[in-house]
Amino acid sequence: MTDILSDAAPETVGLSETELTKIDDLLAEVVEDGQFAGASILVARHGKVAHRAVAGVKDLATGEPLAFDTVFRIFSMTKPVTAVAMMILYDQGLWRPEDPVAKHLPEFAEVKGPDGAALDHAPTLGEFMTHTAGFGYGIGPGPHDETDAAYIAAGIWQATDLADFARKVATIPLAYQPGSRWRYSLSMDLQGAIIERLSGMTFPDFMRTKIFRPLGMVDTDFYVPTEKLPRLATLYHKYFVEQLTVLDHPGFVRDPRVIPNIASGGGGLYSTLGDYARFAQALLNKGELGGARIISEAAADIMMQNHLPQAILDAGVIAGAQKICPGRGYAYNGAVFYDPILAGSPVGRGTYQWDGASSVWFWIDPENDLLFVGMVQRMMQEGMPRMQELTQALIAGALRSPPTS
Repeated sequence: MTDILSDAAPETVGLSETELTKIDDLLAEVVEDGQFAGASILVARHGKVAHRAVAGVKDLATGEPLAFDTVFRIFSMTKPVTAVAMMILYDQGLWRPEDPVAKHLPEFAEVKGPDGAALDHAPTLGEFMTHTAGFGYGIGPGPHDETDAAYIAAGIWQATDLADFARKVATIPLAYQPGSRWRYSLSMDLQGAIIERLSGMTFPDFMRTKIFRPLGMVDTDFYVPTEKLPRLATLYHKYFVEQLTVLDHPGFVRDPRVIPNIASGGGGLYSTLGDYARFAQALLNKGELGGARIISEAAADIMMQNHLPQAILDAGVIAGAQKICPGRGYAYNGAVFYDPILAGSPVGRGTYQWDGASSVWFWIDPENDLLFVGMVQRMMQEGMPRMQELTQALIAGALRSPPTS
């Protein structure tokens, strides 16, 4: 698979080298301004890498430069990978979007609605895949509402394994009636429990066997092996401080050497720029890379189309740097631009994207046969540069030829 994502001159894939260097200038600027310790990006079009750039350092204390093989905590960029894991089982006929969650996680058979009310309908797997099933998240320095507080009180994140995690979550009433709204939630973590039930494998083993190995993602896992620890980027924050400060909050930074009891399908992976580009290219190829097909084209199409009803789109919602609105909906475990003009974005129709709490970001643009991956190491907060939007504008300016070139 050595020829996959090989380098090509930008002009040969319809991109302007001059315009692409503006991304380098952006990375240098945000590092110089102290927004990030380091930043790295990769751009590929028509299956060829047209541009890579790196700026800054992996660790401020040592001054070691960031590299293209630096390992990052990718947090919620795990979610699209978990979606693919679910679609592998979809292809096997083991679940359908209309299935009640309780069909596969029986502990949810008696789950109640807000304040213990009866449910209008049982949450479905389709709602599970789109943050509309009724769950909260229960993360952060403190509870945000009664649902999050109940999760924290139940010790869901201290569960012994994913099965125990599901049992604990099932004892907590839903935050809202299923299908009535969109709320960022732990449903992607619960998908890991479903994957274990349906496959008979541990969630990490399933990901390694069915996704990482076939796609050649040699540096992606739920832990970092000892020999790779020197490549792990130090994670920083600017919460209530002026300068980038090492993040040591146990709710966000765990021992990277250990596979956690709860392998988080919502945010637990470590990866590299190159590895995630391989994953993104497989999405762009509708489930295939280098002759290894991991999901069918039909499953890829279902995964990356909008599944939200118009009422939720019209209401709109913001999740970190991501926004759900008319033209920009939600597919399975990621956002999708089904009408970029309506959404006010320069990307192509069908662009699928997400990001992570450490400010990493990616998108694939099927209309322009293009992918972009960005890796940084600072926890997201209000007022930060919106790197996904900034780089999407720069890529739009670099496009020079039609998608079919």
